[in-house]
Amino acid sequence: MRVLVVEDERLLAAAVRRSLESEGFSVVLAANGIDGEWQAREQTFDVIVLDVMLPGLSGYEICRRLRASGDTTPILFLTAKDGEYDEADALDIGGDDFMSKPFSPVVLVARLRALLRRAAEGPEPSISVGSLRVDPARQRAWLGEEELRLTAREMALLRYLMHRVDHVVSKTDILEHVWDQAFEGDANVVEVYIGRLRRKLGSRKDLGIDTVRGLGYRLSGRGR
Repeated sequence: MRVLVVEDERLLAAAVRRSLESEGFSVVLAANGIDGEWQAREQTFDVIVLDVMLPGLSGYEICRRLRASGDTTPILFLTAKDGEYDEADALDIGGDDFMSKPFSPVVLVARLRALLRRAAEGPEPSISVGSLRVDPARQRAWLGEEELRLTAREMALLRYLMHRVDHVVSKTDILEHVWDQAFEGDANVVEVYIGRLRRKLGSRKDLGIDTVRGLGYRLSGRGR
């Protein structure tokens, strides 16, 4: 499997390269954003590891440009320690996963293998609840004929609820599946995102997000 690693810290980049090559990966390194984007466009990779802060061009901008051009190569971002907002932004602009520095090379390899497995499984089929329809492969959602404008995190939360339609899911379940099992931020962030989805879905007879006091939330397909 070919991996592009875009990282300006030379010692870290060398350590990542050694770890990946010891696991059978073929690794190409780029030390700045401009070279990283060029490599991503000129060669074919199975997965890309992008540092957020890079000279020349940020990891965010590289990701935006690749996604805008239709490139769907899985991207794992390397973010600053405790960079909660970095992590949220990384997913919202089209990243597939993230790891905070410092990180374990063993965990990095496991995360990359997980991304490769998901990519090999092919696109997830469209899912519908009432008048709500989501196309996971294109990261697009429609309410009736109207397309919803959702961030990547809102989309991930909506998909999780849709896959568990009419079932109650707790805040802990949502944090583990939509955020990360190692999430250490304020659990009330779930309420914030539930509120955003409710506003975007509006008041409808055929579906809604209910609060089940003391237990969590439930996407109800009313009258299905």
